[in-house]
Amino acid sequence: MAIALATLLWLIVAGDHLVERSMRVPLEFRNIPPALEIVGDPPTAVDVRLRGSSALLGRLEPRDIVAVLDLGTARPGSRMFHLRTDEVRTPYGVDVAQVVPGTIALDLEKSGRRTVPIVPALDGEPAPGFVIGRVTSDPPTVEVAGPESRLKQLTGATTEPVEMTGSRARVRDVVTVGITDSAVSLVQEQDATITVEVLPAPVERDLSGVPVRWRNLGAGLGAQVRPTLTRVTVRGRREALADLRAGAIDAFVDLAGLGPGKYNLRVQVDPSHTFGVSAIDPAVVDVTVK
Repeated sequence: MAIALATLLWLIVAGDHLVERSMRVPLEFRNIPPALEIVGDPPTAVDVRLRGSSALLGRLEPRDIVAVLDLGTARPGSRMFHLRTDEVRTPYGVDVAQVVPGTIALDLEKSGRRTVPIVPALDGEPAPGFVIGRVTSDPPTVEVAGPESRLKQLTGATTEPVEMTGSRARVRDVVTVGITDSAVSLVQEQDATITVEVLPAPVERDLSGVPVRWRNLGAGLGAQVRPTLTRVTVRGRREALADLRAGAIDAFVDLAGLGPGKYNLRVQVDPSHTFGVSAIDPAVVDVTVK
């Protein structure tokens, strides 16, 4: 029975012709010294020419084969490493006839650690008439690791954006800390509490002679406003207020739903992206609707 089984196996193997096939397979780096880092863009795959039975090679997938480059003897600098055929792992019955390229060029640097400041990222602008003041992070720094040349170039870590749009008071948010350089990483995953002070803009300006208009007057009615002019104090950045004129400010009273009669109505000013309103004088005017 043993002779019969051996004969049958021999017939099966002998009947399947040996063929060669090329395949692109992943490249892995093993035994990288702890004090070294691979920099640049190292190759992630190589081409191999395989030899085996047509049936066996026909069933192979690229994930079934891995080329492994041992860097246990690597030193800092631009180095070249031979990738031998016996460093390619294959299933039983498949041989490696050739590896292309047979030599892999790598740039290696000493790795290190460094403590860098956390520089919060802010998104949007505060409300008109307000400016961003002091920005703080808790913790203020974070430890990073990577190639020494990249660590020297790194100015700081960043964060997820802190939303500031329309803010009128202090903003506090807990965000994730990250590094924009992919060659550098955090020693430990880190969140930070970011506090942003929002302050009134440092410059105020009085604009006299701002006309007070009405809005939403009912059909067939007339209106009279006294006084017809008001003074508006605006707050904002110096450059935004430098060319601002009274005619550019739209002060008004809202007459929606009001019938004939006399009213004391509050003066309103349309919001602006360039300034905020600190005061209106007079803030209330007399309105007669006829």
